[in-house]
Amino acid sequence: MSGYILRRLLQFIPVALGTTFIVFFLAWGMPGDPLAGKCGDAECSEAFIAQATAQYHLDEPLPVRYVYYMMDVFKGDLGRSFTGRDVAEQIAGVFPATIRLALMAVVIEALIGVALGMLSALKPGKFFDTANLLAGLVIIAFPTFVIANLAQLILGVRLGWFPVTVNDPSSFSQMLLPAFVLAISHQVVLTRLTRTTVIDSLQSDYVRTARTKGLKDSRIMLVHVLRNSLIPVVTYIGKDIGGLLAGAIVVEGVFNIQGVGGLIVRSIRLHDGVTIVGAVTIIVLIYLFVNLLVDLTYALLDPRIRYE
Repeated sequence: MSGYILRRLLQFIPVALGTTFIVFFLAWGMPGDPLAGKCGDAECSEAFIAQATAQYHLDEPLPVRYVYYMMDVFKGDLGRSFTGRDVAEQIAGVFPATIRLALMAVVIEALIGVALGMLSALKPGKFFDTANLLAGLVIIAFPTFVIANLAQLILGVRLGWFPVTVNDPSSFSQMLLPAFVLAISHQVVLTRLTRTTVIDSLQSDYVRTARTKGLKDSRIMLVHVLRNSLIPVVTYIGKDIGGLLAGAIVVEGVFNIQGVGGLIVRSIRLHDGVTIVGAVTIIVLIYLFVNLLVDLTYALLDPRIRYE
């Protein structure tokens, strides 16, 4: 098992380096003066230019600057923005809201997706399965920001069931609607995946053997079918963490959630490459860590994976 973990960790290293370099290049490698607009309408003083050039190694080639940056990251230093604010402190202040939103969305996605998928698999091609398919097609046809605005208008303004905006990200009731909006389109894929894997499991030899032994259908579904069907489902949920974090940027904007999405948007408007790269770097590291947990869970569900 330790060798399996080591191989997965070694596979993540080039992915982390490649992803962070692309983000670093997009933030710092574009043509133009990286200090343009950093002093408002006035021109930056020579002292400020000299200090910024030395601090951010602007006189060095881009690969060299990336090496300097990654050396600081390994030390736990994400740098300081041009306004002098510590990037790590900014991220620490807003990231809990984004993580809370994404985790709530994962739970909602898993509950709805697995439940609807199993119900559809019990009677494939019947009314519920067809209605579920059509509803899923309608949901994925709308972008996230459209669903978010509709949910805010109907459930928040018209019916008054949920708060229109989020004033306290730590409040479960205020975060419930944004989390549901974030999860609703992702659960469509999970529902179809669960349906397919459950149908395949129901047609397998070990299920037929269990039925010939006289086992109850509920025990067959919970012990045999669900366990084997969860392997691709768990993998998809883990891989979907990155998509949920990306989608959280849109949802945070609609519901006025002070999370990492708002921080990235503000940093893009201010051309603050230090904060952009720092925030995205944290997202990448979290995504890779979640993928490691998914791989370990995969190995627990299917012991054959450990020996590949």
